[in-house]
Amino acid sequence: MKLRTSATSPYARKCVIVALETGLASRIEMVPTSPWVENDLPQDNPLGRIPVLITNGGEALFDSPVICQYLDSLHDGQRLVPEGGAARWTQARLEALADGILDAAVAKRVETAMRPEDKRWPGWVERQGKAITRGLDALEEECFAWGDDFMIGQITVAAALGYLDFRFAAENWRDRRPRLTAWYATAARRASVAQTEPKE
Repeated sequence: MKLRTSATSPYARKCVIVALETGLASRIEMVPTSPWVENDLPQDNPLGRIPVLITNGGEALFDSPVICQYLDSLHDGQRLVPEGGAARWTQARLEALADGILDAAVAKRVETAMRPEDKRWPGWVERQGKAITRGLDALEEECFAWGDDFMIGQITVAAALGYLDFRFAAENWRDRRPRLTAWYATAARRASVAQTEPKE
């Protein structure tokens, strides 16, 4: 298998964490790819986004929730995506919440760091910031119930918090969120999380 990935993409990081947690990483060739550079990425994903997983059969899978579910189907250990019942929907909702925080953070990053200054829309940046804040506040209320769980929902939360540290460290998401801060301090020590810390 091949995973088109990037050291700075939080969505790709989710997939790599899943690969490490499931013991599949050694079976996957990591192919660094920038979605911002003209290349052959649209041949694998017409949306021109990463991550993309090329299966052994040559099928291109995207985006990160699909890739993570596929990888989770290839091992015999504990499932990271519960197969059914309330646990499945709890994890699916948590993944969606954390992915939404990521969507807002990436949109904010593009608007503030990549768009020409004279074309930036402050109201859009404010809207994304509010979405991030509400999402983080919800995680602060919920994380006490996670216990030692580290499934797809928590993996996505770790990727989201890591991205906020990477791109928006000065905004200090930890302020007034002691439970989420403590949870992430523990999660960040997991080998799969520590090994995938984003770097330029």
